[in-house]
Amino acid sequence: MTKLLFREDAYLKSAEAVVQDINERGLIVDKTNFYAAAGGQPGDIGSLAFDGQSIEIGATIYDERKSVVHVPASFENLPAIGDAVALNLNWDIRYRNMRAHTMMHLLCACVPFPVTGGAISEDGGRIDFDIPEGQIPDKEELAARINQLIVENHAVTFRWITDEEMEANLHLVRTMSVKPPMGTGSVRLVMIGEDGRIDLQPCGGTHVKATGEIGPMRVAKIENKGKINRRIRLAFA
Repeated sequence: MTKLLFREDAYLKSAEAVVQDINERGLIVDKTNFYAAAGGQPGDIGSLAFDGQSIEIGATIYDERKSVVHVPASFENLPAIGDAVALNLNWDIRYRNMRAHTMMHLLCACVPFPVTGGAISEDGGRIDFDIPEGQIPDKEELAARINQLIVENHAVTFRWITDEEMEANLHLVRTMSVKPPMGTGSVRLVMIGEDGRIDLQPCGGTHVKATGEIGPMRVAKIENKGKINRRIRLAFA
């Protein structure tokens, strides 16, 4: 299994690694700072440097074995298995995704209904909720609540619990369509505010260190996506 360096340090822009495998999809290394697409967050892009050369990484995905695959833009001039490489993130895009992902946690904190889906986009992101008729939030009031949490600059931290502890606390799982990141023996709980008083839920994604880094936002749209399914889109202001 590739060691996921971003789970301990999401601000790691570059990392040294060793190529373990190369297949028709791309390269697998022993450790990586690149996030593989999952849970609505896009996979990272950037570059991979080796032996005085550099190739573009156009996507990062999981394969059927749940290995992290770095997909090159071109399969020409690849490193060999066993080669040492440097993984360099496209930091502007990663940091934008970190801000958006943390913003989605604040949206969850302000809309206390089950989550059925979500995705991060270039200008922010969206979450789908099962919201009963008559309880749909007001756009301006919701934006004001989230912006207040941003201005208050709450710390974003994490701690690890065992798979067994996660099984005993499934009430912390907000997303109905995505299972918590279990299977390796431990699960990371992301906490916003002291002891997670603003938001507390299992999450394998990348986040900023404090809500103030998100910057001002707005509620772009609230849409009907079914009988009780409501899609709330947030955008950076």
